[in-house]
Amino acid sequence: MTIAYFDCFSGISGDMVLGAMVDLGLDIADLSVALSSLDLEEFDLEAREVSSYGLRATKVDVIVPEGGVLVRTFSNIRDLISSSALPNKVKSTSLEIFMRLARAESVVHGRPIDQVHFHEVGAVDSIVDIVGASYGVYRLDLAEVFCSPLPMGHGMVKTQHGSLPVPAPTVLEILEDTPTYGRGIPTEIVTPTGAAVVKTLAHSFGNAPAMRLEKTGYGAGTKDLGVPNLLRVVTGEPLDFPAEAEELASVVSTNIDDMNPEFYDYVMERLFDAGAQDVWLTPIQMKKTRPGTTINVLCGPKDAAGVKRILIEETSTFGLRTAHVMKKAIDREMVEVETPWGMVRVKVGRESNHVTSVSPEFSDCARLAGEAGVPIKEVFRRAQILAQESLERGQT
Repeated sequence: MTIAYFDCFSGISGDMVLGAMVDLGLDIADLSVALSSLDLEEFDLEAREVSSYGLRATKVDVIVPEGGVLVRTFSNIRDLISSSALPNKVKSTSLEIFMRLARAESVVHGRPIDQVHFHEVGAVDSIVDIVGASYGVYRLDLAEVFCSPLPMGHGMVKTQHGSLPVPAPTVLEILEDTPTYGRGIPTEIVTPTGAAVVKTLAHSFGNAPAMRLEKTGYGAGTKDLGVPNLLRVVTGEPLDFPAEAEELASVVSTNIDDMNPEFYDYVMERLFDAGAQDVWLTPIQMKKTRPGTTINVLCGPKDAAGVKRILIEETSTFGLRTAHVMKKAIDREMVEVETPWGMVRVKVGRESNHVTSVSPEFSDCARLAGEAGVPIKEVFRRAQILAQESLERGQT
């Protein structure tokens, strides 16, 4: 069994996927024969070795004679693929990719799917990229595909609909609920074709899965980004032990040295209400030896905008920092134990079915200690012991 990880450090496009597949061992002649069963205009496939900022890669070009470009509808493309001699698995994957594109175009342009006209995506090179990627997965026998979070460029891109903002509206529609981040590159680096291909192929987005590495393929893009414009695809055998269950998170930080310290508690409450998963304050020494405080906020990428707005509105900050990190959270549950002074909630953490932490709720312990006139550490310790004993007996 072979799995693949798409490392999209410089984005993804259809030709980059095809280049990486060929670099991994997909035979270009075999691919050409398979694609010849599509009733397309005349085209040739060329694969060549290139270098992008010192890294070797494969560039695949679809050579089409000059002339008018057909504008195809989804129905045209569906019939084109369905009537071909391609393997059924390749047909179904290709049609799923085009359906994803058609749905996105339908939403963006407000038209029924069957009336969506593909311009760039309906061209021969894009059809070859999509069907070729599907054929590559089939021929390389990739059982599962995983993908990194996707980097986004910025600026404007020229299309048949005119100049559109980057990321293009169709790309954003396709990548709904997909982890992305800003790459700071002033051009389009995730194309609609690339987005649709990887969104269809990928089982999940995040860190690389646990595998025994076997091959690495590099597919080259066309633009000069000032950095290697490559898609890296790593294949290997999945390992028996599971990969770390991690998720993408954002850390928003700011340094403060001129705010009333009484405000911090209120700001933290607002941040938690806005979806912050954790907030912590770090004492620092700033320029001119002024004491200051760093406010750090851990949150999901979707909540980062709200967190930033609160920090700007409620603190004296003049700027924020955002970092994207991978967060691992262990499984947890809340149990209750009856102490001599009353009920206490206890948080229990587990990793691989083993108990890793037993932590009584401070607020419960403080309330009972105050009511009974006993030290809080005694209430805390008793609740912890009772919870551990209960867990050992399997009564929770």
